[in-house]
Amino acid sequence: MTFDSLREQLISAAETLGGGPAALPEILTGIVDDVDHALREPLEIFPVCHHSPASALAMLRRLREKQPKVVYLELCEDLQPLLTELRNCRLPVALQAFASELDGFGKESAPLSVIAPITEASAEYQAVSYALETPGVELVLVDRSTDHVFQWEPDVTPAGSGEPEEDLHGDAVGVEIGDLRPRFAELEEHLLHHGRVRHWSEWWDQYVEQPLAGADHETYRQVMVLVGSLFRRLAPHDTRRYASDEDRERYMWTRIREHLAATGADPADCLYVCGAFHAASRVPEAGSAPGTPDFAISPRTGTTWLYGLIPSSHSAIEAQFGLAPGSVSIAAATWQKQLTKHRLTPFKLEGQRSGRKKALPAPAAAPGPVTDHLSGYLAGPPVLDGLDEEELRGWCVDIVRLARRNGYLASTADAIAVFETSILLAGMRGRARPTPYDFQDAAVTCIEKDTVPGRRDVRRLCEILLGGDRIGRVGYEAMPPLARDVFDRLEPLGLNLEQRSIQRALLDLNARPELAACSQLLWMLRYLLPGQAIRPIMGSRRLGEKHFQESWDLDLGRHQRAVIELGYEGVTVEQVLEQRLRREAWDPKATAAIALKAVEDSLLFLESPRLTDELGTRAIELLSAERTVDDAPAVLRRIRRLLGHYRATAPVLPAWCERFVTTGYAHYCTLLPTAFVDEATGVRQVGAMLGFLFSMESLALSLGCDRTQLEIAVRQSHPESPAKVALLWAALYQLGALPLTDLRARVGELLGNPLVVPAVPQYVSGFVQALEPVPRLAPFVVETLSRAFGHLPDPVLLPWLPNLIMTLRQQAAELVPVLTREAGRTFPGTLAALDSWIPPWKAPARARPSAVSAGPASAAAVLLAAGRPSADAVAALLGCEGEWTPVAAGPFSGAGGEEAVAAALLTAYPEAANAVADLIGA
Repeated sequence: MTFDSLREQLISAAETLGGGPAALPEILTGIVDDVDHALREPLEIFPVCHHSPASALAMLRRLREKQPKVVYLELCEDLQPLLTELRNCRLPVALQAFASELDGFGKESAPLSVIAPITEASAEYQAVSYALETPGVELVLVDRSTDHVFQWEPDVTPAGSGEPEEDLHGDAVGVEIGDLRPRFAELEEHLLHHGRVRHWSEWWDQYVEQPLAGADHETYRQVMVLVGSLFRRLAPHDTRRYASDEDRERYMWTRIREHLAATGADPADCLYVCGAFHAASRVPEAGSAPGTPDFAISPRTGTTWLYGLIPSSHSAIEAQFGLAPGSVSIAAATWQKQLTKHRLTPFKLEGQRSGRKKALPAPAAAPGPVTDHLSGYLAGPPVLDGLDEEELRGWCVDIVRLARRNGYLASTADAIAVFETSILLAGMRGRARPTPYDFQDAAVTCIEKDTVPGRRDVRRLCEILLGGDRIGRVGYEAMPPLARDVFDRLEPLGLNLEQRSIQRALLDLNARPELAACSQLLWMLRYLLPGQAIRPIMGSRRLGEKHFQESWDLDLGRHQRAVIELGYEGVTVEQVLEQRLRREAWDPKATAAIALKAVEDSLLFLESPRLTDELGTRAIELLSAERTVDDAPAVLRRIRRLLGHYRATAPVLPAWCERFVTTGYAHYCTLLPTAFVDEATGVRQVGAMLGFLFSMESLALSLGCDRTQLEIAVRQSHPESPAKVALLWAALYQLGALPLTDLRARVGELLGNPLVVPAVPQYVSGFVQALEPVPRLAPFVVETLSRAFGHLPDPVLLPWLPNLIMTLRQQAAELVPVLTREAGRTFPGTLAALDSWIPPWKAPARARPSAVSAGPASAAAVLLAAGRPSADAVAALLGCEGEWTPVAAGPFSGAGGEEAVAAALLTAYPEAANAVADLIGA
């Protein structure tokens, strides 16, 4: 057998470790058997690690040597149509599958998202580029579909199977090739401790990446399968993740055999690219031989998946998959360095920047029998690059320059210190040459002192120096239709919206009326996108407002992903906005205030009366179903604004507005007695209810409501808290059931009772809240406060005053300005006038004027005397009863007096007569 010698050496070593675990010989021989098994598979298995420069270099070399005709790639099979769009992008980007409307999964799991990031320094990108740019080569994705990702994911529960567990990594499930990391903490901690490193990424770079960078193909394959087998055998086998990994392997091999059978391809001309963990698989379904049992693949759910490309970045990949900060940037720099060192030309998709094609050499001869490369590799020390003083010196000089630029007091002495410390740290950690991680530690030690003078610390500066956080970009042609439509419609602004910087857009709608469409689109995007993507600097969008000049800060280049993901919800921005408004109004947690907000937004952004009426009808339904009045202030504020808008712009109110007023009138009348006594209902909510009832009263009565219902509701209310008692008194005053003199007497009793004085701030708060439903009560509130300040002694007033201020601030902050303006009208404006000023509530009552003696009849007196029934009816309606005074003879008395009266009035007021004539067209 090929690996018999290695197997015997490992068994001998296990026996030498007499105190070792009993399973050690089995593990050591098992990983050798796994390598032997993988290499004997007729279909060549190429093990990789995600974002590994060593894997990418080995893949590049192998593709040029073997030139396979079929490449099987471990990636979700339904993402394949997206791969051709990579030509229009700048890496790194991520393939994404997105679903917001679920069928077969719990609705609470929405939205579902799967991403697969692609970088240049990755083996899968080399495989994709080779397959898409080489004629006659077929690329086949064989991993489970995105639908199966969530079917097998324990964190997403299919409908009807219970509650999901919150364990998703971020807001999207990351799919990667070659997840090579120990599956339990003890092993990883052991490796990090003995490797003298801090993070797994650093251990991998030191002990796998660097030794394999220049290894031949067979050595690379055997070492990677060995590592994958080791981690596989040491991983806990009783976990759902391990079972899911085995199902993935069964799935992929089943798809491979199906393709081989359908196309008749020769396994010798194929290449299977998968993670090293899966390369060491020993499941019965693994293998390309005919007759191997297949895996029963479950059907997909009815969920509709949407696919696209989104921008990605090195830092986003590191956060998504738990890599060390800066590790992906270091991998990219290592990739470029190795390409230059070995004079290799990578495969690139046509359209990528700096893409160069190089003719493929003649394919290498078929490999001979499998030979043992592991024994020699494991027996000798790894061949590592020696100290590159020129490279390290350049790093040290550049980091000092960057540090000075960012506020650090660094000098040439610091550059020398970083150089020497990097070599010292590498020696202490048993390394032949300083790694970028050693350099980072040395720079932090020598340059960073107690404080960071700017936004970036030295570790971040090292990441920038070694490659930075490269951010990808999706090209115009690879965007969904909605995103392309957005950029097309904003083209009149004359800005480069794909640029990753904030750009200022100035819109003069008077000089350039064609920009009105851009303004409308910007306001809709402002509603739909994150807050920093589009920000209005000048201008606003409210009902009844119209601006002719606007200024915007646009940052769409850095928020490209958000624009692209809008394309998953619809074809146009208007469609997405309509869907969002409907979703908000019909959400199970929606309230009448939320529905009214949706109505207002539809009026601001969409000219769709049908949608507005539907949302208004939904607001009526929600208001009728509410059993609390928590949102009463918001309801009152929004319905007032909507009524004002319709009265100013429409001849009549919409039917839904009238129904909302009548429904709200009856609804709040019903809930008013309960709200007054309910401790959970605040005084603001009760004040807003009364504000709705009193301010909408005239409209509600004209639409058929009964005022008696309000009177009964107020009389049935018996509050206990002081603020609500004050509100009730204000309501009774508004209804005419409590005269102002009685109200003044009640407040006087409060101020005169020393047991009640501490609660007076609560009464005042209630009166201030009453300014919303009863604004004419403002002079009385000023009077109440003035009487309190004038009559209460200092030992009572001084402890009472802070409580009053805090109560008003917490419960009626927005109404205090109304009270302040009323005080300004009541009190004198100068200090000199204050000495002679008499408060209105202390001024002597004016005597009633005596009856006017009869005298010569005026024209008005004659008209009133001639039409007594009408005058009596108006007086009775106003509550003014009196006696008629005889009309003395005058110039308008006697026969023909009425005609004379009419002639005199028309002569005295010709403007009114002319206006009436114009109105009737005379």
